[in-house]
Amino acid sequence: MRIIAGDFKGKRLASVGKGDNAAHLRPTTDRVRESLFNLLVNGGYGDPVDGARVLDLFAGTGALGLEALSRGAEFGCFVDDGIAARALLRENIALCAAQGRSKIFRRDATKLGEVQQTPFSLVFLDPPYGKGLGEKALSAAIAGGWLAAGALIIWEESQAPLPPTECALLDQRKYGDTVITILEYEGRP
Repeated sequence: MRIIAGDFKGKRLASVGKGDNAAHLRPTTDRVRESLFNLLVNGGYGDPVDGARVLDLFAGTGALGLEALSRGAEFGCFVDDGIAARALLRENIALCAAQGRSKIFRRDATKLGEVQQTPFSLVFLDPPYGKGLGEKALSAAIAGGWLAAGALIIWEESQAPLPPTECALLDQRKYGDTVITILEYEGRP
C-alpha cells in the first residue's frame, strides 16, 4: 500500500499482509483508492478534498484519510476501536509526518456520541462488509452532529447500501467486489 498522489506521494504505508480478518482489516487497494480520488476530483464535485476536514470511520490503516491529507485536506480524524488498527494508524500517521493534522479516536464508529469539534466536510466510511455497520455509523454521525451541511460521504461496501433520508445519492460505482457509493449530507429533514 502506498499514497498515490500529493505531498506524501509514493510513501509506503505499514503492511497488514493480506489483511487481518480477526481485526476486520481489509485495506482499500491502491487501484480502488486511485479511482475513487480521480472520481472525487474530476467527477463534478469541485475539489472536495482540498481544505477538507476528513472523518475516516472504521479507519483501519488510515489509507483513505491519509490520501486525503496528502492531497490537501486540512485535518483528518481517524475513528477505529481495534487495537491492531490503532497501532497501524499511529505508524502510518508517523510515516507521513501527519501528527499535527490528525487525531485518532478510539471509539466504536456506531456509537460516536456528540461531536466535540468542528463538523466534517468529507467522510470515508469503510465498515466490515455485510454487517450493517455502515448504516449504524452514518446514523450515529448524523445524530451526533459530526457532518457539516453538504458533506460528501464516500461509502465502501460489498453491495449497494441504503442511504439515510438525510443524504442524497450522487454516484455509485463497482470495482471488483467493492461498491463505492457517494452521498451528500443534506441535513436533518
